Amino acid sequence: MIEHALRARGSRHGEMSMIAILDYGMGNAVSVRNMCARLGLDAVISREPGVVAAATKVILPGVGHFSRCIENIDALGLRPLLDQCAMVERKPILGICMGMQVMTEGSEEGPGRGLGWISARTRRLAVSTGPNGSQAKIPHMGWSYVDRARAHPILKELPADARFYFVHSYAVDCSDEDVLLRTSYAGQPFISAIAKNNIVGVQFHLEKSHVFGMRMLESFAAWDGAP
Repeated sequence: MIEHALRARGSRHGEMSMIAILDYGMGNAVSVRNMCARLGLDAVISREPGVVAAATKVILPGVGHFSRCIENIDALGLRPLLDQCAMVERKPILGICMGMQVMTEGSEEGPGRGLGWISARTRRLAVSTGPNGSQAKIPHMGWSYVDRARAHPILKELPADARFYFVHSYAVDCSDEDVLLRTSYAGQPFISAIAKNNIVGVQFHLEKSHVFGMRMLESFAAWDGAP
């Protein structure tokens, strides 16, 4: 099975690469793999250190609780390997929803030390009241636009009116404008995408975002990790 996973095929981009979708018991890994398959990308769900180490790119999927996610990563002994991939080898890394939040230093959702790749915290969305007295619902669920903060290679194929699907009660809080990539609004502005060097995180579910999610995943597959 491992040998099959490590067999790199040529993608439609003409590159030889393999994407490891990290299996740490958090949610939407199968949906991400299915979208990769639809795009003709070589991707495998795995928690095997040899598979993750051999991959050219890594995706951290995520639906679930922050503390449980971090506990699983540590229990599986994956933290040193992920640090090696992200901070030493500088492989392109994509975090989706909870996968983005665990890149921060920690979360209000529960205890546990995040991966700390991004100098930020994950905080609960505040309940806000609109001008007509209505309150924004938490969790934020549904389709929302993303506002551009700066350009990035994996977002280059997206039109200005691109919309993505969200399901979350927490969002990344980061004051470093160099990390900020996209913002969105759910009764209040929040960060919907971040990027630092070879690391990108998105709060939305690109695997549920149809054509716009597919374009972004395709761009990630072709990305070499350069800012």
